[in-house]
Amino acid sequence: MATYYTSQLRDEQITRSIDWITVSIYALLVLFGWLNIHASVYDPEVHKGLLDFSTSSGKQFIWICTSIILLSVILIIDHRFYDTTAWGIYGAVFLLLFSVLLFGKEVKGSKSWFEIGGLAIQPAEFAKMGVALALSKFMSSPNIKMDKLKNQLIGGGIILLPALMVLLQNDTGSFLVFSSFLIVFYREGMSPFIIIVGVACAIILVLTLVFQQYHLMIAFGILGICSIYFVKRKTISNILVVLGVTAATIVYIGTVDYFFNNVLQPHQQTRLKVLVNPDVDPLGAGWQVTQAKIAIGSGGFLGKGYLQGTQTKFDFVPDQSTDNIFCTVGEEHGWLGSFVLISLFMALFLRLIYLAERQKVKFARIFGYCVASVMFFHFTINIGMTIGLFPVIGIPLPFFSYGGSSLWAFTIMLFMFLNFDASRRYILG
Repeated sequence: MATYYTSQLRDEQITRSIDWITVSIYALLVLFGWLNIHASVYDPEVHKGLLDFSTSSGKQFIWICTSIILLSVILIIDHRFYDTTAWGIYGAVFLLLFSVLLFGKEVKGSKSWFEIGGLAIQPAEFAKMGVALALSKFMSSPNIKMDKLKNQLIGGGIILLPALMVLLQNDTGSFLVFSSFLIVFYREGMSPFIIIVGVACAIILVLTLVFQQYHLMIAFGILGICSIYFVKRKTISNILVVLGVTAATIVYIGTVDYFFNNVLQPHQQTRLKVLVNPDVDPLGAGWQVTQAKIAIGSGGFLGKGYLQGTQTKFDFVPDQSTDNIFCTVGEEHGWLGSFVLISLFMALFLRLIYLAERQKVKFARIFGYCVASVMFFHFTINIGMTIGLFPVIGIPLPFFSYGGSSLWAFTIMLFMFLNFDASRRYILG
């Protein structure tokens, strides 16, 4: 059982103990994001500055200032508070998700916002924090091993409950983010089989949009039969396993068409079609992907220069300060600027994993992996959808996209974990 030094000693040393490398990366991402938000809404004929509060950059500056206050409070609070109140925070977040369905404001078809005096808050962003705390609390409990099916089901329920509430808000993008917590399951002992199956199902789904369904079924059938030749021990049980997997794959391919036409909504169907072929809807859903690629590609190696992006000035790319902020980076800062941004994010992820692995308390380690997993999912999908690798689902780039809810939520999660890390030296094993 871990014991702790006095709270007074911890408070005196917290500033010196915090991981300033991670704080520096955070500051650079927020600053770079703020400058690019200004660039994405910049109008040379109006000449509004960075601190003009009628623009997105001015409003984002306010969110940044409040985030600084917020992270300061988070670091002051004793880290044991978050462990103790994990289930309470999870319950409060769930109530917010339920309340927004009743009293929320609908934006772009999603009823997922509270609007209070012109201030818009999206509870789904904070739900990820609640799930991260609850999962950390559950998985760090004595005798909980994630290689057990029972524990996997309980953990899955913790994730699924708020995720379904988000789905009811018609926010598919935020709903899919919750799948990133499976990475934490894998780190804590779950077999990678589930993740592999999930990825395989997604790949097959895309393949059915490219090829005829019956052709795929025949191809996988032949592949399954041929793979028997490569089985080392050709026992009846092993052969039956191969044939069973082949049969399950063929059945799955047969159900994809029903799923696509009867489960997915029309706009979701269109997004998947556009992923395969943007020319399917060139002036609709395909417009965003096509223009995003043009914007990024037009930047070349060094970019057109800050505030010189033509795609930005003429509003060719929709949502350029939020979901498509990476387009501004690619156009104005080119390949080099994009490389620097991606490198900053990769440095952040690697640092978070390093910090998570050095934790003395299991709760802190699991929470660190939750933070890294959620941010990595946002990063991968956001940039991937702007270059046509993933369907457009509308999720922000952490610390970078315009939006107070996103910035607050990611700041809270990151500095909660930095609080845990800074406190680890005051824990005696």
